[in-house]
Amino acid sequence: MRITGLKMALFASLISTEITAQATELRLSHQWSNKDVRHEVAQIVADEVAAANVDLEIKIFGSKSLFKPREQYKPLSRGQLDMTVFPLSYAGGQQPAYNLTLMPGLVKNHDHAARLSESDFMTALEEKMAADDVMVLVHGYLAGGFVGKEKCVTKPDDVKGLQTRAAGKAFEQMLVGAGASIASMASSEIYNAMQTGVLNAANTSSSSFVSYRIYEQVKCYTPAGDVALWFMYQPLLMNKSTFEGLNAEQQTALLDASKKAQDYYLSEAKKQDAASVDVFREAGVEIAEMTSDDFEAWRAIAQETSYKAFIDEVPDGQALLDMALAVE
Repeated sequence: MRITGLKMALFASLISTEITAQATELRLSHQWSNKDVRHEVAQIVADEVAAANVDLEIKIFGSKSLFKPREQYKPLSRGQLDMTVFPLSYAGGQQPAYNLTLMPGLVKNHDHAARLSESDFMTALEEKMAADDVMVLVHGYLAGGFVGKEKCVTKPDDVKGLQTRAAGKAFEQMLVGAGASIASMASSEIYNAMQTGVLNAANTSSSSFVSYRIYEQVKCYTPAGDVALWFMYQPLLMNKSTFEGLNAEQQTALLDASKKAQDYYLSEAKKQDAASVDVFREAGVEIAEMTSDDFEAWRAIAQETSYKAFIDEVPDGQALLDMALAVE
């Protein structure tokens, strides 16, 4: 009986240990490779939390191995997923207000993006996330620009009559307003479309332009510089109830790690834009610059197209847009 009792005690201990381990493991999903800055942001959080020794482990599932890229928000909000690095506009179908996080001319540069992340506008978006049981751990925006197969694209007149790929519905609306025709496709398809003459111009992120070697197919590149039209909010999100279920030490470790990751995110986002210029220049591609006047000309078209459509489609759209535009 003593042996049996000992065995039972050991078995109970093992079960208890296993349950504890499971309770302190968080699953984090994203769609990118482990070389991408968004994976690095997730890894910083995971590493810092591990170093804090608070019985909390973050297991990262990258390269869309756990969920499809656009299908992460629902499982996150339902508690089926703990954390994700996620372009928030992907969830615009569930929360139309999120479409404002991929809107032309709303963000001017990375420092402006950082101010937006600390503004009343972001507070309003976070309230909507909280209603879905979602919270932000790390704020972050990535920027992008334009490429032209035969000429530079800096101002609206430059896209008239061109077959163009845009990143997001709002950008498509603006480009159509400027006289372009739209060919919708994933950024991974830009290279072949340029090569076969389907596209004359394209708009996407700095990192995508480099990773998909678009510099091999274009004459001119207009990168994100002092001003840029294309900014996409891509935060690290967490299920709110899961966070609140952690103990105080674990919560503190997670928040401290997230602050370090957010500082890194901003710094690296700026570096990616600069690095993309070097890659295109070395490939013999002309580098163009968008001026403040060009930016305002694009924004004027966006106000009559993308902004108007957003206001018409979202009940509190005007108030949200006004809050965003109020951030200098």
